[in-house]
Amino acid sequence: MKNHRDTIIIGIGNEFRRDDGVGILIARELKKLALDSIDVIDSSGEGGKLLQLWEDYKFVIVIDAVHSGGEAGKIYRFNISEEVLPAQFFKFSSHTFSLAESIELARKLKQLPPRLIIFGIEGSDFSEGLGLSSKVETSSKELIRLIMNELE
Repeated sequence: MKNHRDTIIIGIGNEFRRDDGVGILIARELKKLALDSIDVIDSSGEGGKLLQLWEDYKFVIVIDAVHSGGEAGKIYRFNISEEVLPAQFFKFSSHTFSLAESIELARKLKQLPPRLIIFGIEGSDFSEGLGLSSKVETSSKELIRLIMNELE
């Protein structure tokens, strides 16, 4: 069944692995805002599922934790129609089929959404447990603001 909306925000990760849950937690915060004409969901981020989730949408925003060795809390933005997602940014992943692999598969199958933006926040604590590290928590609030600007 086709959706009647053009835009979806997908927060991915594992909320039980501290900073890895940042995408899910941001999606839940955005969902509380009841954004008009925008679907907001959270997902484990499994590759095949992502392809299904963004199918039929014209504009997709995906939020995930990044583990590239950068400064904790740093926010990254990738416009997938203009650049390749650096796989090394998502090397610490609880997903068996990573976000980068999902995107490249969709590109080869010509199933990428017309506009796909990936936001990543550099995590520092991927241990078992709930809650974000302080720098990631602070950055998550900033990323919500950036996403709202992206939607305008």
